[in-house]
Amino acid sequence: MAQTVKRVLFVNSEMLPYLPESPIAGIARQLPQCIQERKKEIRCFMPRYGFINERKNQLHEVIRLSGMNIIISDVDHPLIIKVASISAAHIQVYFIDNEDYFRRKQMYADADGKFFEDNDERAIFFARGVLETTKKLRWAPDIIHCQGWISHLVPAYLKKAYKDDPIFSASKVVLSLYDDVPEGPFRPGFAEKAAFGGLGAEDLAFLKKPDGINLAKTAIQYADGIILGAPGTDSKLLTYCKSCKLPVLAYDAAAMEDGSYIDAYNAFYDTI
Repeated sequence: MAQTVKRVLFVNSEMLPYLPESPIAGIARQLPQCIQERKKEIRCFMPRYGFINERKNQLHEVIRLSGMNIIISDVDHPLIIKVASISAAHIQVYFIDNEDYFRRKQMYADADGKFFEDNDERAIFFARGVLETTKKLRWAPDIIHCQGWISHLVPAYLKKAYKDDPIFSASKVVLSLYDDVPEGPFRPGFAEKAAFGGLGAEDLAFLKKPDGINLAKTAIQYADGIILGAPGTDSKLLTYCKSCKLPVLAYDAAAMEDGSYIDAYNAFYDTI
């Protein structure tokens, strides 16, 4: 895809200023602005966690994008889309929301640190919600850049369930790997529950053992390029990346510190 990337869709698990500072949140805030300044079009998505203050951050529902249901295990879950603007950066952020999945006051574990039992369904809902909303926007991304484990089903859905959709016909997936692999296991049956359209449980074979490492391997399996976004990436994932012979952009602490990673990421998009 050399020199043809014009549109980049960022699918983030977290982002400043809506969540506290973290490696993912910081990059998710800075990178889209800088890529936009380099003359690419961008869109940003993240979950609307319940602790995000809607009034303070001026979130409002986008009625024309809301209203569809996403079916998981034969249950309809309404998809609500909200939007907010980071005016200083000229960026709009789209939030995937649902009363059952994203209104609680913690991200992935309860107040006692227990991993939410429905985190599997939350990842399914988020990934499908992002792709369905992008379709409604009629905005065809060249690159879909996924950051954070809750985005890790996006590559599989894109390459299997949405492969014949003209909006995504030219889309490639860049996956950033961090040290955010969930410690808690997911419930049995994750692969069967995630199956949708052209994506069957057999395409999610890693999820027969449903844990964070195997969810990340699933994302790698369907990605077109890998960025190492943190120094603590699990060695099993690095080994799997090598076995897939994917292009990998190594972590560069100095570039992260001085901001030059932006140009490295931008150039990497153009090579995928």
